[in-house]
Amino acid sequence: MTELHPSPEIAPRDSRSLRNVAVLVFAQAFLGSQMPMIFILGGLAGLSLAPNKCLATLPISLIILGSVLSATPLSAFMQRFGRRAGFMLGTMMGATGASIAAYGIYTQSFGLFLLGSLFTGSYMSAQGFYRFAAADTATEAFRPKAISFVLAGGLVAAIIGPQLVKATSQALVIPFLGTYLTVIVINLLGSLVFLLLDIPKPAPVTRETPQGRSRLELLKTPRVAVAIICAMVSYSLMNLVMTSTPLAVVGCGYQQADAADIVSAHVLAMYVPSFFTGFFISRFGTERIVAIGLAILAAAGVVALTGVQLGTFFAALVLLGVGWNFGFIGATTMLASAYRPEERLRVQGLNDMIVFGGVTLASLASGGLMNCSGGSAREGWQAVNMAMVPFLVLAGAALIWLVLRPQQD
Repeated sequence: MTELHPSPEIAPRDSRSLRNVAVLVFAQAFLGSQMPMIFILGGLAGLSLAPNKCLATLPISLIILGSVLSATPLSAFMQRFGRRAGFMLGTMMGATGASIAAYGIYTQSFGLFLLGSLFTGSYMSAQGFYRFAAADTATEAFRPKAISFVLAGGLVAAIIGPQLVKATSQALVIPFLGTYLTVIVINLLGSLVFLLLDIPKPAPVTRETPQGRSRLELLKTPRVAVAIICAMVSYSLMNLVMTSTPLAVVGCGYQQADAADIVSAHVLAMYVPSFFTGFFISRFGTERIVAIGLAILAAAGVVALTGVQLGTFFAALVLLGVGWNFGFIGATTMLASAYRPEERLRVQGLNDMIVFGGVTLASLASGGLMNCSGGSAREGWQAVNMAMVPFLVLAGAALIWLVLRPQQD
């Protein structure tokens, strides 16, 4: 495993960045563990509270919606007060959301549980900025590695979160309440790590301060637009297929334990490559890595369409995780090289609003495609994977256009 210490090629210019990356890796691992906890239990708790079973996954959709709604105001907050203040605000919103959700579980109020989920989305939005913060103080050479290392912290979160669910979900008389109380503690303790973050605050805005391009002008910038499209497609398609996987596996006659093993393999495939993706980007370039990621996502869909054997599910979901990793990290690195310093938080907020807006739609569409597109689980699973095609064509065409267009300043 690659160690986070200076090497001759990055020291001493990246010594500050290495410290920040270490802080952000810990935050991604410890604070990030609340997201798998909430995603594992959100639907189950929703099922126990919702007046209609069809609304069971609505809490998860509201988490993603909360992230979309928070992205732009949170980026503006960081522009004024800095990364440290923004990330600590995110943890406070996470603690608030978990508190409201816990009270909703305690009082058996589905409405309060939904409100808590919406607040939790603000933490999810803040966590999305960790990868950008890793690039703030990094040199151009170290930037893709810094982004990759921070996302690799999600591997630890993916291990810690489910174990905490096992230990806490039935710990109290009221099911799931213990888990949400644990999430409150995670946010309160985890916020302290940001005291060690060393990212300068943005300079105060004056009449003489460069304003940079507007959001509309940024969207018209080819490299920015293509990076956002590729990130949105990579993340949305991963979410679309992953959300349907447990339903498809169980619907095709396998056990819930089989579904859990497949999702675990998928999560490992999402994060393990992060230890190497940054090096691949530095050597082969962002466009090639993003293209490989999109190709692997397409391969995942092809494999999924070949059958519903257990091995096929495993292979498809592993490919889905690796494709997401290359596509999303590559697109994030592409975006980080496409804007000026004074534009960074504006474009980052715009990016996450669009990306997670797509993820929100994917999470809503996943259940509908799976349950309403045919008379069997197999037909629903095929519909989910066929739905990947137009979006992969969109991202692939955009990437090809970017590479072939004449280079301009």
